[in-house]
Amino acid sequence: MGVLALGVAALAVAFWPADQSSPAASTGKPTALAPAAALTGEPIDGIESGSMEQLAFHIHAHLRIYINGQEKEVPYGIGIIPPYQMAADNDGNPFVGGGKGIYWLHTHDPTGIIHMEAPGNVSFTLGEFFDMWGQPLTTSQVGPAHGPLTEFVNGKVMTGDPRDIPLNAHDVIQLDVGTAVPFQNYTFPAGL
Repeated sequence: MGVLALGVAALAVAFWPADQSSPAASTGKPTALAPAAALTGEPIDGIESGSMEQLAFHIHAHLRIYINGQEKEVPYGIGIIPPYQMAADNDGNPFVGGGKGIYWLHTHDPTGIIHMEAPGNVSFTLGEFFDMWGQPLTTSQVGPAHGPLTEFVNGKVMTGDPRDIPLNAHDVIQLDVGTAVPFQNYTFPAGL
């Protein structure tokens, strides 16, 4: 009986999650949820690409994703056609300055800032962003992660299809798959 108890205790220690801290207290850098899709320049959901950014309409939103309480990174290069023109931002993060082409909906860096830059006033949705990313988004799936979904927009819990969430200027969007995490606000850098 003693050997069985020791074996069960060893298994419990081996499979018990090592990090029980809250997401807000975590100081580690999040890992990527999924890489950016390889794009060709063809329209995606009617969203065009061009050789340069279009700045007549220029707004930003922020997306944060948690999977079972662990923050996941929204990768740089979503909506930018390789080869990337890489640099580093002031914090040393990778920054994609451009590429062979750039869609009106894109990310330059792994901060979660979604750039919406178009030749005129255009409405975008979170579903279109995930299509640009090449990742599924449903009420029970965010990228490769499956589970119950909690959606926040500017701190308010939302219900319904997350694909329909509009992307407006300075919206702060948080998607929690599995364990719900208290809303984490975001302060946009000056000039955005």
